[in-house]
Amino acid sequence: MAEVVSSQKACMVNPLKMSQPLGAALAFLGMADAMPLFHGSQGCTSFGLVLLVRHFREAIPLQTTAMNEVATVLGGLENLEQALVNLKQRANPALIGVCSTGVTEIKGDDVEGYLKLILNRHPELAETQIVYVSTPDFKGAFQDGWSRAVTKLLEQLAEPGRCIPNQVNLLPGCHLTPGDVEELREIIEAFGLKALVIPDLSGSLDGHVPKMEEFKPTTLGGTTLGEIRASGCSILTLAVGEQMRPAAEALKAKTGVPYVLFDRLTGLIPNDEFTQCLSEVSKMPVPAKYQRQRSQLVDAMLDGHFYFGGKRVAIGAEPDLLWAIGMFLSEMGADIGRAVTTTYSPVLEKLPVEEVVIGDLEDLEAGAVGCDLLLTHSHGRQAAARLGIPLFRLGLPMFDRLGAAHQLSVGYRGTRDLIFALGNLFLEHSCEPTPETWRHHVGAQTEAG
Repeated sequence: MAEVVSSQKACMVNPLKMSQPLGAALAFLGMADAMPLFHGSQGCTSFGLVLLVRHFREAIPLQTTAMNEVATVLGGLENLEQALVNLKQRANPALIGVCSTGVTEIKGDDVEGYLKLILNRHPELAETQIVYVSTPDFKGAFQDGWSRAVTKLLEQLAEPGRCIPNQVNLLPGCHLTPGDVEELREIIEAFGLKALVIPDLSGSLDGHVPKMEEFKPTTLGGTTLGEIRASGCSILTLAVGEQMRPAAEALKAKTGVPYVLFDRLTGLIPNDEFTQCLSEVSKMPVPAKYQRQRSQLVDAMLDGHFYFGGKRVAIGAEPDLLWAIGMFLSEMGADIGRAVTTTYSPVLEKLPVEEVVIGDLEDLEAGAVGCDLLLTHSHGRQAAARLGIPLFRLGLPMFDRLGAAHQLSVGYRGTRDLIFALGNLFLEHSCEPTPETWRHHVGAQTEAG
């Protein structure tokens, strides 16, 4: 059992975490014709917007209530009202996702009460679905905001109904890329099932070029309101990541749809369990395509374990991503020399490491001395350079590499490709063994054992 501790520094030196509002905004960006709205200052929104644009290299619809000093003291009713009316007139979104920020949370704005007053004053807003989620950025982290937003969407919009045979819900965590989501959808559909993905970043932030007549100022693609309402008619919910447990439980409480939670889908055994579940639900055997991919993954594990074995790695990521990658590396024979994350999660205590630190990139760098590989997002590149070790970029933001949205690490195919990517890094930065270095390595292992 790992001990989860919080960094006791007086300030954050090199941030690892991102805020709850940004995680909630990303969840709303997975909804069709949606517009996330930060109830806070312009600076909060501008910073988040730049970060998402640099990561996805796409136009990101994100708006703000533009709270200033006076509005913060007196309350943000007028700012919120004006923002909603302007968005309705100019963009006409099907969904507006209102995310609170530290400014309005500390002030104590009664946003739910504000929304009732605003809807009474402006009946034209009744055609637009408005979902408010409380996301104070002075606590929690990115995946907490995502989890809260998805939970609120299901609580407010899902409707119970007659079961639709072969329809299942897929609730992906924020640690999954649009490429990961697309891969999981293809696997589910290969079993003859229809997947309602909530939210669906693979439809809105997958890097496609829309036709001229398709352009609109809101999200392009994603889960429709009709699909989220129909989620209460599914036969099963498949939740990926511990962060999605509250959303799956909320949907079950409201509509009765049972759920199965997979804490990770990176690795051999988790994907065996996933395909077995789909086979039982669909009453179909595992397609030959995935039997072949499983065989390829096993071969890749055999080829790669020579280069993973005994390597020390340092990982800085959101809890579910840290869990998925950390367990995969451990199963491949690597040792986790340092694990740093952003917020608490029950899975952290199960990691094969003595200590997990809730901290920043400075904490990660300090504990990564002597490690062979650093795994974190693009802000870790300076730490990797100072340590003289390679950096494998994962998570968000990833702004100094192309294809971040299509990075794949789930399923048999994604795990196989991850082995090759990491194994090639180890190969590239390792020296050819000589009799002297081999004897030294064996001697060190004997002493340690």
